[in-house]
Amino acid sequence: MGILILPLTLIVGWVLAILNLTPPGATDGEDFAVSALRWLFTIPAGYMFVASGIMHTVFAKSTAKNIGWQTNGFQYELGFVSLGIGAAGIVAAYYDFSAWLVLTIVVSCFLLGAAANHIKEMISERNYSPGNTWVLIYDIGLPASLIVLLCLS
Repeated sequence: MGILILPLTLIVGWVLAILNLTPPGATDGEDFAVSALRWLFTIPAGYMFVASGIMHTVFAKSTAKNIGWQTNGFQYELGFVSLGIGAAGIVAAYYDFSAWLVLTIVVSCFLLGAAANHIKEMISERNYSPGNTWVLIYDIGLPASLIVLLCLS
């Protein structure tokens, strides 16, 4: 059930933008794409990455089990990089296009690479654990959203 939090954060970010609620770091008169970017950097690319970092370090064993992995040292490295990306996402919400472009590149490379790995595991290892399948909504949806919104901003 916890794995549904990943795609849920993406949906929440979009809903807050669609409802035209003021995101962190907003200034008067921003267009929809900019507002949506701020929400997506704050929630799914910010706080969710921080939470993921905590899950892969503090709760490593249960997180690995949900994904269908064995706990190992690389999982902790994944947790630490997730903490860094999350902190950068939260900060980026307060900045502008340059910060958004850089973070979009980082998030997209990381998540699209992770998506490719999850798909490979589904095919070669028959790993259909919820943590290996449902995560694809987030792993593909967040980079796609950020790239489209950057192009529109």
